[in-house]
Amino acid sequence: MRRDAGRSGGSRLAGPPGGLPGLLDAGPERDRGVLTSGAADQLAALVARAANAPVGLIYFVQGDHLRLYGGWGLSVAWDAVANTENERSLAGVVIDIDGPLVIDDVRTDERVPAGSPILTDGIAGAYIGHPVRDRTGTILGICCAFDRQPRAWTPEDVTSVAEAAQVATLLITEQLSRYEIDQQRRFLDAVLDSLHDGVTACDAEGRVVFVNERMRRLWGESFPEGLADGAGNPLSRDDMALFRALRGDDLRDEEVVLRSGPARHTRHYLVDAHPIVGPGGSTAGAVQAVQDVTRRRRVERFRTCELAVTKALADAANIAEAGPLVLEAVVSTLDWVHAELWLVDETSSVIRSAARWSAPGWQSDIDVPAELPFGQGLAGRAWQAGKPLWIRDVGRPQSLISPETAATSRLHAALAIPIREGFESLGVLTAFTDTVEEPEDELLALMSGIAAHIGQFVERRVVEDLQRQLNRSKNEYLALIGHELRTPLTSISAYTELLREADEVTLVTDGPRLLEVIERNTSQLRHIINELLELSALDAGHADVQLMPMDLAEVVRDSLAKAREAVNGAPLLIEDELPDELVLHGDRKRLRQVVDNLLGNAVKYSPDGGRIAVTLRVSGRAAELAVSDSGADVPADEREMMFTGLYRTSRARDAAIPGTGLGLTLSRAVVTRHHGSIELVEQKEQGSTVVVRLPMDAR
Repeated sequence: MRRDAGRSGGSRLAGPPGGLPGLLDAGPERDRGVLTSGAADQLAALVARAANAPVGLIYFVQGDHLRLYGGWGLSVAWDAVANTENERSLAGVVIDIDGPLVIDDVRTDERVPAGSPILTDGIAGAYIGHPVRDRTGTILGICCAFDRQPRAWTPEDVTSVAEAAQVATLLITEQLSRYEIDQQRRFLDAVLDSLHDGVTACDAEGRVVFVNERMRRLWGESFPEGLADGAGNPLSRDDMALFRALRGDDLRDEEVVLRSGPARHTRHYLVDAHPIVGPGGSTAGAVQAVQDVTRRRRVERFRTCELAVTKALADAANIAEAGPLVLEAVVSTLDWVHAELWLVDETSSVIRSAARWSAPGWQSDIDVPAELPFGQGLAGRAWQAGKPLWIRDVGRPQSLISPETAATSRLHAALAIPIREGFESLGVLTAFTDTVEEPEDELLALMSGIAAHIGQFVERRVVEDLQRQLNRSKNEYLALIGHELRTPLTSISAYTELLREADEVTLVTDGPRLLEVIERNTSQLRHIINELLELSALDAGHADVQLMPMDLAEVVRDSLAKAREAVNGAPLLIEDELPDELVLHGDRKRLRQVVDNLLGNAVKYSPDGGRIAVTLRVSGRAAELAVSDSGADVPADEREMMFTGLYRTSRARDAAIPGTGLGLTLSRAVVTRHHGSIELVEQKEQGSTVVVRLPMDAR
């Protein structure tokens, strides 16, 4: 365990020449504490008894002064002799001569400095002093004894004081060394506590003897539960780097993972551990340093995630291909468990599920709907708010997912990021984890960047699709002129020539039939030209579209009546499911044209004995019209093309069904001017279904 707080602090790493600290340059109070007053006084008594003298003193040298640290037998106040200048004292003479000083009578000896306290205060009559040296010979202090009366010192007295000085040297050196060790230990503690790495040390028996402040903040005083190696394998106590180092291993950059707390938060560490070799070569203990690299790992994962998303978007042809790849990159690199991509359908005021991805081995019982209304659910709320939403725990009452769903799915934290391009909302990116997480600005920034990439991808693909459609339209217009327009013109020209060359009898008998052919082809030409002009006007925004309250159910019923009349007697069943009334803002004439086109196509492509189904209902804030036929299926790659230019599907070409391919293109232009959408959706049974969605509210 950690040493007590009283031993922490700073110290010098090196002292003055001789290897001892520069303590004698410090204040008297601190230095006296090095050699405690009791020990110093006992040493002074030892000096006096060794010389058979009544008084013994111990001085330390401090620059040009001598400071008294121990005394025995003094008859004057301590302060009178506690601080003496070297040049005024006999101890200073000992320093000058660098050896022992023996004076039998201080009053007559010329070596006694004038004005010395020993003369003025009448302290002594005889004096003997011996230097106290460190192991290099530097004088640390003076051991001295004196008699109040002059006396002749014997050689035994001089030798005894010299031996006492040697004892003083040993005692003072030991205590100063202890002080130095303590100071160095304090300094080392301060250095270790200031490190950014956590440090733990143990002795040869494996007992933890030191834990610095950083380590206590990382793991506490001991090894926490939940530690695992880089592969996720739990670590036992013997597997810890510190105890492996105690067995002789030298470890560097060992990866350790800690999952702690109810939410199992994950932290990543790098550990260095080394054995401590004692003086005899044996292992005296071990030390380990732990560095928290969670932030570094997070930055690396974020960079990996961005690269994976960028690659997925670069390689994908459309959002249907890119969606799962992007979500896989998010889930796998960020250690989350589930992600979803939603795309906005402004017309229906719903957000539709475009892709989802779950981590391998993670089974979710959550029931993800195909669509969510505006403002409902996590994705709908993020779309409504227009800003990121972070849910710390979806199981809590204030979350956007029901507690039952959260409990069964084991989800906790959730993040929803709107996907925007400019001011337009395109979708929402959502991600979930099975742990409770606090909001992180870095993660929000990363996910917002990914959402921005997705928005740019969607817009870029729209532009590219428009460019392809433009190129295709040019080719289709050329094909139209070469076939759809040339054929009726050829008939008109041929029958006109026949009329011009016919005699009176032929004109009377065949003239009406020839004129009927000319009129029929003329009407066909007029119809094609009108559709082209109307489509151009709608695309350019010049066509007049008047939005006013109208009953769409009535329009559909009228169109159905006309279609049933046209197929009267044919083996074809037309069923409908319509409300009594469905009022919205729209252009009655143009929407009737859309319904007629859809029903006309359904009749055209349905075989004998087929079935046509028409439904009209309210879905969210939109009216939804669906027209289904029982003809041949439309290949998935052709469904979107049916609404572009003059494209005709392979089923129309294979069945030699006549037509220009303008009907659905014109219908989309009309629906778009109503701020709606039209698409061909997949159905379970054979055939195709066209769905038109029109907003209920006026725009």
